[in-house]
Amino acid sequence: MELSHFLLQVPVAEAVAEPTELRMSLWNMAVQGGWIMLILAIASVIAVYIFVERFITINRAAQNDNLFMDTIRNYMKEGKLDEAKVLCQRTATPLSRMIEKGISRIGKPLNDIQTAIENVGNLEVGNLEKGVALLAMISGAGPMLGFLGTVIGMIRAFYDMSMAGNNIDIELLSTGIYQAMVTTVGGLIVGIIAFIFYNILVAQIDKVVNLLESKSIEFMDVLNEPAK
Repeated sequence: MELSHFLLQVPVAEAVAEPTELRMSLWNMAVQGGWIMLILAIASVIAVYIFVERFITINRAAQNDNLFMDTIRNYMKEGKLDEAKVLCQRTATPLSRMIEKGISRIGKPLNDIQTAIENVGNLEVGNLEKGVALLAMISGAGPMLGFLGTVIGMIRAFYDMSMAGNNIDIELLSTGIYQAMVTTVGGLIVGIIAFIFYNILVAQIDKVVNLLESKSIEFMDVLNEPAK
């Protein structure tokens, strides 16, 4: 009776003793990736900064203030061009700067006015696009840097194999394989995030372009109204 009781207790004791699991933190994984991960980390910080800064700036430029254009229209109909210019200077948006350039060209041929407005609009859009090209470069270079780290890691693993001769074990190859896998994941993460950021900013810039085009047409219509 005592022996059977002891035998029943042995499996229970073994079941209670669970094996210790080894877990690797994200920081340790990044360290295993080597210097490639440092470059990817810097690239990710730059991508986030560009996205946040440009997103705020572009959103401000994309705001459609109907009251602004209504006030400009009333000033122009009343011949208060100086007041209209002051309002544009106080507003200080891409739209206001474009309209101000058109007001300053009043009295010249309509084609000249329209050309001046379009030139200012192109400059304003160019200013909004600052840094977006770098974001696109990061989205493409991130996975390539990750692949470079993969190649370096595999070269390191095979080099360790060649130097070990017949004494090859898993611990010997782990460093190179860690670097190969971690840099691949890091490069893909940075590239995907930068690619998403880039497309969001491009979509926002397209909204600004459509706004400027519609308002420039509205401004030219105001100039043509007295002639009707």
